[in-house]
Amino acid sequence: MKIPLLIFTLLGVPFLSKAQEASVDKSTSGLQVGVKGMWLHNEGKIGNRFALRSELGFDTNFYGGGAYDKNTFVMALVLTLEPRWYYNLNKRSLKGKDISGNSGNFFSLKSSYTPDWFQIANHDNITIPNQVSVIPTWGIRRNLGTKFNYETGIGVGIRVIYWESISYWERDTVLNLHLRIGYRF
Repeated sequence: MKIPLLIFTLLGVPFLSKAQEASVDKSTSGLQVGVKGMWLHNEGKIGNRFALRSELGFDTNFYGGGAYDKNTFVMALVLTLEPRWYYNLNKRSLKGKDISGNSGNFFSLKSSYTPDWFQIANHDNITIPNQVSVIPTWGIRRNLGTKFNYETGIGVGIRVIYWESISYWERDTVLNLHLRIGYRF
């Protein structure tokens, strides 16, 4: 009687007990600054390892020649929705590494809209056409203390641009290469 009970216990307990699964934060917000702009963001939990990032910011662009006859610096408003899958939170947690503020590796689908509402530029009468981009991205975020973090990512996707003045649609390949320093609220 003791042996079947022991076997049942050894085989059954792992199914009855549930290991604590690491999870993204319920909500985290902050400000990030990078080489190509600045952004306010919020990430809301949609699953243990999934978060939806919303972002409002300014992307920076430099133009020379072509459509503009002078070297031009432009900051354009950008709105972004980005579902993220943080795939290594359990591994980081088991190793005793910090996962607060969604510190981990992620895959995402960065979807951005740049409207022609207003721009900040070093010349007058600069317009940025309406554009939408969708970029699958791989990235990492790590904490620097309790309030600061850094984030880097890379991805290649598509961008669709609408030149309203000539009623012309253009589609091209776009690279998302970012390096940002952030502050969590």
